[in-house]
Amino acid sequence: MNRLSFYIDRLSSFFGQTSGAVALLLALLVFYDALMRYLFHAGSIALQELEWYFFDLTFLLSAAYALKHDKHVRVDIFYEKFSPSTKALINFLDNLLLVLPFSLLIVWYGGDFVWQSFIQNEASSDPGGLPYRWIIKAMILLFALLLGLQALSEMIKLSSKISLKRVVIVAAVILGLVALLAWSEAYFFVHPAILMFGLSLILLMLGFRVAFVFGVVAVVFALIDYDLSINLFNLFPMRIYGIMQNFTLMAVPLFILMGLILEKSDMARDLLENLGALFGEIRGGLAVGVVVVGAVLAAATGIVGASVVMMSIITLPVMIRYGYDKALASGTIAVSGTLGQIIPPSIVLIVLGDVLSVSVGDLFRSAVVPGLLLVAFYIAYILIFAFFKPEAAPPLQRNEKISIAKSLQSLLPSLLLIIAVLGSIFAGIATPTESAAMGVVGALLLAFAKKRLDFSMLKYVSLETVKLSAMIFTILIGATAFSLVFNEIGGEELVHNFFAHQIGSPTLFIAIAMLSIFLLGFFIDFVEICFVVIPLFVPVIKSFGIDPIWFGILVALNLQASFLTPPFGFALFYLKGSAAKLVSTADIYKGVVPFIALQVAVLIVIYFFPELIKVF
Repeated sequence: MNRLSFYIDRLSSFFGQTSGAVALLLALLVFYDALMRYLFHAGSIALQELEWYFFDLTFLLSAAYALKHDKHVRVDIFYEKFSPSTKALINFLDNLLLVLPFSLLIVWYGGDFVWQSFIQNEASSDPGGLPYRWIIKAMILLFALLLGLQALSEMIKLSSKISLKRVVIVAAVILGLVALLAWSEAYFFVHPAILMFGLSLILLMLGFRVAFVFGVVAVVFALIDYDLSINLFNLFPMRIYGIMQNFTLMAVPLFILMGLILEKSDMARDLLENLGALFGEIRGGLAVGVVVVGAVLAAATGIVGASVVMMSIITLPVMIRYGYDKALASGTIAVSGTLGQIIPPSIVLIVLGDVLSVSVGDLFRSAVVPGLLLVAFYIAYILIFAFFKPEAAPPLQRNEKISIAKSLQSLLPSLLLIIAVLGSIFAGIATPTESAAMGVVGALLLAFAKKRLDFSMLKYVSLETVKLSAMIFTILIGATAFSLVFNEIGGEELVHNFFAHQIGSPTLFIAIAMLSIFLLGFFIDFVEICFVVIPLFVPVIKSFGIDPIWFGILVALNLQASFLTPPFGFALFYLKGSAAKLVSTADIYKGVVPFIALQVAVLIVIYFFPELIKVF
């Protein structure tokens, strides 16, 4: 059995590395296509379809690879407190009860979907498009097959760490819980949509992986009605194929790749070391420099983990050495690292653009002023704090300062890249996807110019890109199944009736929606909130006539706080992990609270002054 696990792992690694190479080729292909169309007016339908084929492969072929490396996100509120044997049990049941059934369902119902395409010799409906459409559709089967095999491999590896008796007992408890929920629906007339959320919440809190919780809960509630389940399961491969054809979401892996190149090539580190010390002469100046650097990194990379870790490693020891208040230092670093969630090009805004069916470019333009407001509020708070407590934020000594010329020299490459990427979007010259590809090529050229471009770096950034992309898109696939069933059993109607008839006020709706998102942010990641919760609000937004762009910016500001809200904000984990013993968890929690209040303040400002999002 161990030998079988070994070969499955190698198979997953092969396809994961293949998808990493495809991610790099995707960036070059999109860049080449955009260049040919804009300079020579020589567009090609076949080339554009090949691009979305490559985009599909970046996450379909790497989902099993991400599972092998435990990259599929879970809510670890209680999971982190479990003993190693209990964690092994949860992981075993996760693969047995969730990943395997979900994979087999896709293989079973996807088979006919692919077969029909094959026997009909389906080709592109556009003249000059690609033939043999069944080949890309077959990647859905390969995705599910690899995922199921990797789940089997993980179970084999975990089998020596668990007790079969415990597996049977806990599995029986979970199945009993499902039966209890079905009984509650039948005899207590609890709405099945409420029970769906209830079961999902229980499984998430236990530490089961998010994507597969949503997918399997959908399966369970669809099976309650046999006719419903047959119809929905036949639709599911079509829904996955719809995700694969989404050109807007193609920007997600490309922006991730761009950010990782900048981070791995040490250009972001150079920026921190030079620009961060430029403001050191004034009280609180080093913290102000960290905020400015965070804003620049947000516009250049948008990757929270990389930004927080880099700034904590580079600037936290300096801040502590010069007597900075530990809470202020840790809070400043944590919030500066999360600016990438609101300052374009933000992955959150790309996802929200798709969910809300609005232009990503419009969201990017609308987010500029709120992002700058956050930066201004942070800087103002730091300076006020330093004024009243000068000993908590002292200036640096003269030998620690860096010349303006050197700082600007380090800033120039990143600024040029930001201007090129965002400027092309704002000017309407390029789509976010094309701009992201341009950003990847620009980052590669900068890395080459600095002699930091090599094979090991390319391998690292490409593999990390596909792992993160697989995590995001597998959640989207699970959330798609969840929303499909949720809507069919009346969940969307239930939510709409509650807000439109029970509440009946747009103001109260926005207040409840923002409070719900804020509270959910304490426990789950922005990806789950975007794909599962926000779609429930879309019909209500339309019925109340609320501007979806404005609502999307409010949501993005709210979601940024989810990275900071104790006790489970991801930025807090990144900071604590990289800071080691320099600061305590209590220091971090104490430090982020004022900044969370500032984020809420900016959200309120944008609510009362919606015209601010229309400046650009």
